[in-house]
Amino acid sequence: MPAKSAFTVEEEIDIQNRFQDLLHKCTFVTEEADRIMIRKAFDVANAAHYGMRRKSGEPYMVHPIAVAEIVAFEVGLGTTSITSALLHDVVEDTDYTIEMIRRNFNDKVAYIVDGLTKISDLFDKNTSLQAENFKKMLLTISDDVRVILIKIADRLHNMRTLESLTPAQQIKIASETIYLYAPLAHRLGLYAIKQELEDLSLKYRHPKIYNELVAKIADTEAERCELINRFIDPIRRELEAHHYDFTISGRPKSVYSVYYKMQHKGIPFEEIYDLLAVRIVFQPSDATPEKNQCWDIYSLITNIYTPKYERIRDWVTTPKSNGYEALHVTVMGPGGKWVEVQIRTRRMDEVAEKGFAAHWRYKSLNGLPNEAELDRWLNRIREMLGENNGNAIEFVDDFKVNLLSSEIQVFTPKGQIKILPQKATALDFAYEIHSEVGNTALAAKINHKLMPLNTELHSGDQVEIITSGQKQYQREWLQQVVTPKARNQIKQALSADVGDRIELGRQMLTDRLTALRLKPSSRIIKKLIPAYHVSNKEELYGNIGSGEVSLENLQQVLQKSAPNKFIRYWKLQTVSGQPEADTTVNGAATDRPAPVFRTARCCNPIPGDDVIGYRTPDNEIVIHKTRCPSATHLAANYGNRIVPVRWVSTKILSSLIRLSLRGIDRIGIYHQITGVISEGFNINIRNVHLISHDGIFEGHIDMYIHAASDLESLIESLKTLKGVEEVKRVDIRNGEADADTSMPPSV
Repeated sequence: MPAKSAFTVEEEIDIQNRFQDLLHKCTFVTEEADRIMIRKAFDVANAAHYGMRRKSGEPYMVHPIAVAEIVAFEVGLGTTSITSALLHDVVEDTDYTIEMIRRNFNDKVAYIVDGLTKISDLFDKNTSLQAENFKKMLLTISDDVRVILIKIADRLHNMRTLESLTPAQQIKIASETIYLYAPLAHRLGLYAIKQELEDLSLKYRHPKIYNELVAKIADTEAERCELINRFIDPIRRELEAHHYDFTISGRPKSVYSVYYKMQHKGIPFEEIYDLLAVRIVFQPSDATPEKNQCWDIYSLITNIYTPKYERIRDWVTTPKSNGYEALHVTVMGPGGKWVEVQIRTRRMDEVAEKGFAAHWRYKSLNGLPNEAELDRWLNRIREMLGENNGNAIEFVDDFKVNLLSSEIQVFTPKGQIKILPQKATALDFAYEIHSEVGNTALAAKINHKLMPLNTELHSGDQVEIITSGQKQYQREWLQQVVTPKARNQIKQALSADVGDRIELGRQMLTDRLTALRLKPSSRIIKKLIPAYHVSNKEELYGNIGSGEVSLENLQQVLQKSAPNKFIRYWKLQTVSGQPEADTTVNGAATDRPAPVFRTARCCNPIPGDDVIGYRTPDNEIVIHKTRCPSATHLAANYGNRIVPVRWVSTKILSSLIRLSLRGIDRIGIYHQITGVISEGFNINIRNVHLISHDGIFEGHIDMYIHAASDLESLIESLKTLKGVEEVKRVDIRNGEADADTSMPPSV
């Protein structure tokens, strides 16, 4: 609950002025009854929150007013949503109840506020309260999408004011945002909000990278403005000559989109060719369809500039699943720079900025998008909620994969369209048709070619499933599907055959432990669950009973409890600002036992990397790189267990890392590369895998590095070698390195 202290007269006046400004700007609220309801919501919230302050020290009521402004002007919702936004924290933070909201307002406002109110019940310590909250919210969104739109507005204002929180809270909220809320805003068509959420998340998760990119973008601003003006001038003249009513503007890519492209393509800032984008927004005439007019403007532009045909994106003929419509073309502009041009009507532009909220405004117009796509999406949420087995973390992960990711359109043999998430397989398609088709599937014909069931599908594929008269399902299929519908139907089929498997597995484990002179206990089971990659003890017993899990290595698994040898040579310190802030790996005095630190195998952080810690229920702190996807997932679902940590001091020890290299082949290049590593930096090389073909060399070198600073210096030195075009650090996948990836350096 927010802290309380009396307001000053100036603060009370400021609150009233902020609300009056909100009400004054709501020119679309014309009915007096609606304005009275908004005023009443403010009075109730202001009285309920009186004396409460945010972490920044400002009156708490500033927040609901700001959320209501976002809801009204950035999302584009009406009276009921503005009222609900003003009241959204009243039930959670005060003695006000949902029933009181219902009596003072109406059922709809009460329903929305209830959906926005966090869960206050106590859950099992291993349950993610964040995931439970999100699942509860989605139970409401499936009936009224305004719940999630207001929640996104709430999150946007929280992100705009995140500087007042501790580093641990910033990481938690920023990770939640990039993991769920930014993709959700994108899925609902709120592009401007999605972009701001991404940028703010980057600012707090990777502040150093964010500030560097902001500076680089600012440094190129003058050159960029000059280029955009040169690029726009001939297009403007051509559009004016054809009597279009239009606006044209240039803009840089968002900071996050630049960062994303650098990470996923492994390129530096200077090599991002489409940093520039120009947007044309026009008012179409009634005489010609909008789509035709977009293509007419495309034709005028390509008469001036040469297009890059593989970069044409036609979302006017086939809009995105979230309703986005536009025609994108990338053309070669002045100075040899590629420039992306987005062509939209004003209606398309409003839909692009305000998503489905804008669709409602146009739904009655013939031939224009309506709520059918939104209804389909909400039906899929209801379907997922109905199929979920109660595991909130699994539900949130399924939701992200299946309902926030890009979609593909796949055709049946008769030409019917089936919508599936990206990376869906032919087996997902089979279960999308019917559970019996999935259970009896043998193979698939994809575009008339026989393919295995685990083949990944792509948009436009035509798929026919070949079945048999017998059940074919097997537990391995769970790894070959991505949709919750397919996964749940496979699980149901497998559970029908389970019989005494759980009891058999329980007895087998007991017998094996007895042979090791151990008694079954909750402590042992807790150790075995993560070791055998299962989520609970029933799954563990079932897998043992089915033979999926072998107990031959049980003794080794139970003995594998020591922290990483690597961590024993390094000192880490938590920096959360909590009472344990002085906790270090080598046992400084604290109010609680010193935690055990270990590095995560998924990202293998080395000293000097930006890292965060995840505290397990057993007080073990697992160290992840801040860029690690697993760290983002943990912070998004278990934010209260995230512990900011820092490297404090080191002893001589090296960690295995991999450098990927690419360049122009020449005589002696390999010798020079290994010479810089071994002789120039005295680094121990573990193995070299470089190959040459058609004048190009590429591959990787594994080596032992002391710290991230050494690695950065080495990379810069390698880049200075003639012919070396690209050097970057890449993760070593599990299984490619020895069990212990750290070792003392060679003498």
